[in-house]
Amino acid sequence: MSPNYTFMFQFEKKFQHIYTKEWMRNYWHTSFYAVAIYMIVIFGGQAFMSNRPAFKLKRLLTVWNISLALFSIVGTLRTLPELMHVLRRFGFYHSVCHPSFIEDVKPSGFWTWMFALSKVPELGDTVFIVLRKQNLIFLHWYHHITVLLFTWFTYSEYTAPARWFVDMNYFVHSLMYSYYALRSLGFRMPKQMAMAITTSQIVQMIVGAYVIWYAYYRKSQGDACNITQATASFGLIMYLSYFALFAQFFYNAYFGSSKERKTLDSQQRGGAKRATGKVASKND
Repeated sequence: MSPNYTFMFQFEKKFQHIYTKEWMRNYWHTSFYAVAIYMIVIFGGQAFMSNRPAFKLKRLLTVWNISLALFSIVGTLRTLPELMHVLRRFGFYHSVCHPSFIEDVKPSGFWTWMFALSKVPELGDTVFIVLRKQNLIFLHWYHHITVLLFTWFTYSEYTAPARWFVDMNYFVHSLMYSYYALRSLGFRMPKQMAMAITTSQIVQMIVGAYVIWYAYYRKSQGDACNITQATASFGLIMYLSYFALFAQFFYNAYFGSSKERKTLDSQQRGGAKRATGKVASKND
């Protein structure tokens, strides 16, 4: 066990990665059913809400934001120490190519499992957008769908670079949902904070693409690295598409035409920008 963990919760001590890996290998494909239901709900919901007044859902949204913020903060605190320890003791190559974060370290293993499972309830983000009749952009639902499918599939393979995906996403979500929580509680947040969060999301995509490329490059050189060609290809396409979409959103939101910025500003007056893994639509 990594010496960075001075204690373990009882539920972490009981974590057995063999059982969760077997479960995910047998059932990861059910994520496609979740995606199908998600698409029906959000687009059917938009049709249902088209001639109906928007719901406010202020209190429920506040509870939702606070819950996800706390979950992400705890996830960051329980996984990041393992990554820091591995980088110091074993180097970058080990951090990208060996899945010891699941197999050998129970706290990070347990919270990696929680991370994978959390991608299903996080689909609820979109329900708030639909019920509150806010703008549902392509980046939002595309991100939700691909993250869920990629996360469940890579967990079934113990894809080693996932150590970086999990840690980065937990950290960015801890900032993002805390921002949403504060907005939903009525705090006025500076524009620079939203810009900083969006920037951190763009950086996350760049690092994600790099660690996937690096992992597959080391494997192609004959080094041991737990990643398949299919996962590397899908992961690179996914992260590079995220980068393009996030960069486009960032430009339109902060440096685009006055019309684009006016539209985004008017939306923000109705609530905080929101989308899982991004500050790209409204929910406050």
